[in-house]
Amino acid sequence: MRIGMLTGGGDCPGLNAVIRAVVRRGVRESGHSFFGYRHGWRGVMEGEGFDLTLDTVGGILVRGGTILGTSRTNPLKECSAEEVLSRIAVAGVDALVAIGGEDTLGVAAKLAAAGGHVVGVPKTIDNDLSGTEVTFGFDTAVQIATDAIDRLHTTAESHDRVMVCEVMGRHAGWIATHAGIAGGADAILIPETPFDIEEVCGYIRSRHARGRDFSIVVVAEGAVPREGTFEVSASGVDEFGHVRLGGIANSLAAEIESRTGFETRVTILGHVQRGGTPTAFDRVLATRFGIGAIGAVDDGAWGQMVALRCGEIVRVPLEEATGTLKTVDPALYDVGRTFFG
Repeated sequence: MRIGMLTGGGDCPGLNAVIRAVVRRGVRESGHSFFGYRHGWRGVMEGEGFDLTLDTVGGILVRGGTILGTSRTNPLKECSAEEVLSRIAVAGVDALVAIGGEDTLGVAAKLAAAGGHVVGVPKTIDNDLSGTEVTFGFDTAVQIATDAIDRLHTTAESHDRVMVCEVMGRHAGWIATHAGIAGGADAILIPETPFDIEEVCGYIRSRHARGRDFSIVVVAEGAVPREGTFEVSASGVDEFGHVRLGGIANSLAAEIESRTGFETRVTILGHVQRGGTPTAFDRVLATRFGIGAIGAVDDGAWGQMVALRCGEIVRVPLEEATGTLKTVDPALYDVGRTFFG
């Protein structure tokens, strides 16, 4: 069988580990051949890609990013699912392994519903995909954010400053919550819980009153203030209709300094969280997902996504994985709230 593979959406550590595992297991044990589409769904639409061999995937386990390249192209914006499947067939591809998040797997689900031989692998550093307990890339992003917060502590304390650290998290604040708890943040702001700016300032004032003249505020890029408190601007949308985020930390810092009088500085981690070598946990999880994906192809389990549940790799319908977002458990957020202020 000739199997196509693509990586869509934002890159994250662990993608190459999935690609390597799929090809290694597929070639050695099942005798498949592989074609890697360049730049996600854009490569499918343009017929652009290259053969994936054992040599091609050699040495990529530790590399960040994706050797296939990626994009946020939405093929269903201009074409029907049937038209997309016809382009896959013309390339001589019998089945497709789609590695991506909500948008990439959303397209995969529609292709599978139209009769396509498609298997999904969950990928998002935001960890917001339903159906799986965790996604690869998340652990690496949390570690990078935690390291940054640790470093911000020392400079904040040296200058008696408030430091606002912005991390990724469009609709779910998993990175902010985990990194904030691990890094000892004095406030954690996430999309699931609209924040009261005056309450945040209250945490900071209470610390100063106790002689703690510095504070660390961790904010997810998708965090929103309670209605009527202050405005946060955003600009532009991608092909899936998502507003391009990034920069709430700047508005937040200005508001904190204006209301408290305390010097406030901003650190926006941005794409630093996506780059670099994956942690050991993400390498192992991504490898297990890759092995699970080729197993699903061999079994003809079309329309399924591999997932981690109770320590085991299982299969769940793509519709289940993309139907709803997995948001932060309020009980976990309450753990972080215990240490606010």
